[in-house]
Amino acid sequence: MGALALVSAVGLVVDDRVLVGAPIWAKPFKFSVSFIAYALSLAWMLSLLPRGRRTGWWAGTVVAVASAVEMVLITLQVVRGTRSHFNQATPFDNTVFQIMGGTVAVLWLGALVIALLLLRARILDRAMAWTVRLSSLIALAGAGVGFLMVSPTPEQLATDNPPIVGAHSVGVPDGGPSMPVTGWATTGGDLRVAHFFGMHALQLLPLVLLVLAALAARSARSPRLARLARLADERVRLRLALTASAAYAATFALLTWQALRGQALLAPDGATLAGAGAIVLLGVAATALSLRPTPGGPSPSPSPPTSPASPTEEIAA
Repeated sequence: MGALALVSAVGLVVDDRVLVGAPIWAKPFKFSVSFIAYALSLAWMLSLLPRGRRTGWWAGTVVAVASAVEMVLITLQVVRGTRSHFNQATPFDNTVFQIMGGTVAVLWLGALVIALLLLRARILDRAMAWTVRLSSLIALAGAGVGFLMVSPTPEQLATDNPPIVGAHSVGVPDGGPSMPVTGWATTGGDLRVAHFFGMHALQLLPLVLLVLAALAARSARSPRLARLARLADERVRLRLALTASAAYAATFALLTWQALRGQALLAPDGATLAGAGAIVLLGVAATALSLRPTPGGPSPSPSPPTSPASPTEEIAA
């Protein structure tokens, strides 16, 4: 994926072709970078398993091979100057997309096995354990949004043998006005928003817990941060981890609902704003309750498990 990211970056500079309203090398670049973060996160989570490591190794290998096949096919279609996703224009294009669909299903099943292993694992730090478990489940749901994209649109259903079946956008055709960099639709719904947000729970939620642990450690050395000392209590971190996971899952559900109603991310209606407001208010209230002192004082807990990588690499992942 690192090599493909570099190749795609060069392609963005030297190849001026445009496909579906975006530079033709934008898709392989974004996919390869996303897979880098996804694979590093899964590898780190597998390192936390006290049991079932052999099963986890095989599941991780399945995910790696499936994602590699996916990227090879995406890059192949870019070289050919045609679409990879939803393309049924020729028998060859249809075969490519069907294979891609199969690799995505295999990848999802491999990630499901890893999530089940994490659910059963006895990880010493409960806050980290539940963060890893819930983030893996949310990421599975985020990946599952991709299956919604393959459904034909009303316009495609009204056409005999349409060359394209499926879409990222809802209510508007793919390739219309879009946001810079992400390419998300600005005039209608876009399922890629929820897809992206859900899958990257794997990085963002553990990162929240790593920040909490770092603040707790700093509070012991700085009088100005003494009020953060309660973060050293594992029970407080656990409550905050559950609150962050619940807020993340609710936001993911809201983004999916918004896209399915054909509504652009930056053009929310009253119902979407009300949902967002409820998530914020409930999240703030739950955070305040989570930070309340625990009777009996802080409970000693081991330091959160870390990966063999350096802190800088961990945050990057």
